Amino acid sequence: MIIIGVDPGTNMLGYSIVDTSENKPTIVVSGKLNLSKVENPYSKLEKIYEKITSLVKEYSPETMSIEAPFFGKNVQSMLKLGRAQGVAIAAAFGQGVEVFEYSPRKIKQSITGNGNASKDQVAQMIKSILNLKTLPDSFDETDAIAAALCHFYQNSKVSTKKSYNGWKDFISQNPTKLK
Repeated sequence: MIIIGVDPGTNMLGYSIVDTSENKPTIVVSGKLNLSKVENPYSKLEKIYEKITSLVKEYSPETMSIEAPFFGKNVQSMLKLGRAQGVAIAAAFGQGVEVFEYSPRKIKQSITGNGNASKDQVAQMIKSILNLKTLPDSFDETDAIAAALCHFYQNSKVSTKKSYNGWKDFISQNPTKLK
């Protein structure tokens, strides 16, 4: 499965494409869309739509994992973030990609085991999980990778071993293990 991870923002949007084939995630591409110099807020939304559409067309992900807005005190910031998220979701839906949303706390929990982890802790765990030599350039990028990995972990099938009713049962089901 190929997952597009998105950390939405109107000044900086992080994105990643993660390939999870063979149950081993690898980064295909990751980066950030810097919108800080774009003054018109609607132009920012247009650029977000174009970037997500372009990534979906190029890499054909089956799903998008996007970080839910953080509930802060600044209503204007939340409104802007919600618009950026909505446009990214619309771009994915427009290309037939299924979308999943995860809270920042859930993403941190799935990567580090701690829902209150810092951005640096998340980045360091991503470096470790994916055996990266260096960290990506920004937390926006690592947050997008974390969103994709969160979806992968939430939807991975854990292989369960057979249970046995004692040694006799084990031996009868595993005759090749005897010497």
